[in-house]
Amino acid sequence: MNRNLLAWYDRHHRELPWRVSPGASARGLRPDPYHIWLSEVMLQQTTVQAVKPYFDKFLGLWPTVADLAAAPTEDVMAAWAGLGYYARARNLKKCAEAVATDHGGVFPDTEAGLRSLPGIGDYTSAAVAAIAFNRPSAVMDGNVERVISRLYAIDAPLPGSKPEMKRHVAELTPQDRPGDFAQAMMDLGATICTPKRPACALCPLNDRCLALAEHDPERFPVKAAKKEKPVRFGAAFVAVNPEGAILLRRRVESGLLGGMTEVPTTAWTARLDGGQTIEHAPFPARWESCGTIVHVFTHFELRLSVFRAVTAEVGLPDPGWWEPVTNLHAQALPTVMKKVITQAIPRAFEPHPS
Repeated sequence: MNRNLLAWYDRHHRELPWRVSPGASARGLRPDPYHIWLSEVMLQQTTVQAVKPYFDKFLGLWPTVADLAAAPTEDVMAAWAGLGYYARARNLKKCAEAVATDHGGVFPDTEAGLRSLPGIGDYTSAAVAAIAFNRPSAVMDGNVERVISRLYAIDAPLPGSKPEMKRHVAELTPQDRPGDFAQAMMDLGATICTPKRPACALCPLNDRCLALAEHDPERFPVKAAKKEKPVRFGAAFVAVNPEGAILLRRRVESGLLGGMTEVPTTAWTARLDGGQTIEHAPFPARWESCGTIVHVFTHFELRLSVFRAVTAEVGLPDPGWWEPVTNLHAQALPTVMKKVITQAIPRAFEPHPS
């Protein structure tokens, strides 16, 4: 089976900026561990197409892990803005610092060594060990889960079935070309064994697939019933001074959107609503309602009432500053804050004449 899969991968692999060509390890060529680690962190719960420009941007700004380690945290957060799941960016910076400080700028080459680094768990350590260092590690992302669940017709629902799936992946992973095998399984799930209408006739493993034999591959993987997402409410306040600058502040480092930039908001969280009216504004002004924005996080939906005021410069929150609207693109604004600002100032993120 591995032979068929690797032969398929050699012919049909995806060309991705962090990869080297299939079989390169056999010729003594290995991917840069920094590139593999960076791409794997970015790809967590994010599509390849969304990651590509961010990967290129990060390498342009910080070509090595030592460069990333030395970068100001606010610059890293600003470069990450829009990619989501911002704890990844904070852990990215901490991990780069650990590699640079504690490992002489060289990534550990084993799963155990990689897991000792900040922000690296079971999946990322296995992926980097296999792809960058050709270790026979069992790599299992969402695409691999789908392939394995169909190959073995695993009826137990996720996430409880993950240990069984990983045992199968470990049994299948070859000693020879384990990195290519891991990427082949990912590519198979991404391009052939897709969630809907899988191209089973083109699959190199179709003669081994129990789900196909049962004529029902789309039933797998079986997932536990989703819980309905709670809805949280709050308010956001877009203050503009006479020069057209917007009042911004930085969120605390910990928690949701930690370290990112925002306009003043009420104290909503994933578990609690915040204030939703003008009475909760950060300072008195002629606030006007601009409607509501909706943003869906992983575990809850957020609805923010948006208010705008043009005001003389006021005492700033700590930390806080007036940011020219022409420079908003350079700030570490998460998508939810971009929605808020656009609701209050519809053309805020359009290109401005230089």
